[in-house]
Amino acid sequence: MTAQSLPIESFVRLAKPELQGLLDALVAAGYRTIGPRLKEGAIVWDDLRHVGELPTGWTDLQQGGSYRLVAGGGQEHFGYSAGPDSLKRFLFPPREDVLECRREGEQWRFETPRWSAPPLAAIGLRACDLRALAIQDRVFLDGHYVDDAYQRRRLGLFVLAVNCSRAAATCFCHSMGCGPGVSGGFDVALTELEDWFILEIGTERGGQIAAAGNWAPCSMAQIDAAREVTRKLRDELQQRRPGPGPDGVPQGRQLDLVGLRELLLNNLEHPRWELAAERCLACGNCTMVCPTCFCSTVQEVSDLRGDNVVRQRGWSSCFTSEHSYMNSGAVRKSTASRYRQWLTHKLATWHDQFGESGCVGCGRCIAWCPVGIDLTEEVAALRESAP
Repeated sequence: MTAQSLPIESFVRLAKPELQGLLDALVAAGYRTIGPRLKEGAIVWDDLRHVGELPTGWTDLQQGGSYRLVAGGGQEHFGYSAGPDSLKRFLFPPREDVLECRREGEQWRFETPRWSAPPLAAIGLRACDLRALAIQDRVFLDGHYVDDAYQRRRLGLFVLAVNCSRAAATCFCHSMGCGPGVSGGFDVALTELEDWFILEIGTERGGQIAAAGNWAPCSMAQIDAAREVTRKLRDELQQRRPGPGPDGVPQGRQLDLVGLRELLLNNLEHPRWELAAERCLACGNCTMVCPTCFCSTVQEVSDLRGDNVVRQRGWSSCFTSEHSYMNSGAVRKSTASRYRQWLTHKLATWHDQFGESGCVGCGRCIAWCPVGIDLTEEVAALRESAP
């Protein structure tokens, strides 16, 4: 069955092999298609042109400071949780030129770099990724100052989202109210069943792309089966108890948001910050893998003759001493003060700045911290011992 476009908020089903038709339709429409790929022991974002390149049959085991891929033995294309990579790298690159300066005789010419690239189609974004995307939109697009480079990339973005069917032990998206099911911000959302994908159409262009596939109508029973996937996972996440299980390994994470801003800002001198700092390496891994952290710095890069200078913007981290450097030196000289800055900004003062939390509960900062510092554990310890 075919159509020029499928209506918004409609559901159709697609046999798993037919997912290739959606990829082909996106490529034919001029998109650069990216999605999850198995590379160097992790599932990361990279160019994706064929369904066979998906990490089919692979899943992940994650804990504090631990990430390991295992062959799941099934045929799930999306049976894994968030890896170290995120869409942030494509919309807000780790390094990019923002100004070109060229000497012409006795004068200097300043130009904004010409930027040209095909629109991007992201395959496999989860609910936490979509919330992170919305947060980055607030940072770069709202207010008086709009980031032109981010805006150009964002306007062309096509989102093919995926409803989660499993969650790592580091996931706490349910605590942040943004998962495990997607609730908006997508062009097409799919739920993976045993033999089918159930597709939900979110936008007109999503309906046009989905219509190009070999789709079939959905019954209410099939729609209910798709919804049950996220309902079941949400119930599982809510029932997981924080703290160690029988084997001493945490079985799940929760983050209590009640009075959290006041808890953090009223305990800036609590000894727990120093205890965390005794373990923290100030490496900045948590900020690099975080899909919402947006700190950056700029530097001038000159050629050997000094006739051409490029100003480059690159990711930065509040864990570096340079981040708070002023003419009198670094404001935050200790690791404890830097960790406190990161956590209080992410969970407390982000509300003052952007009207919402900067955390989406993806758990990346927990898994990719070399020493396994767990922000949910730190908040719980503060809550338990605060006066």
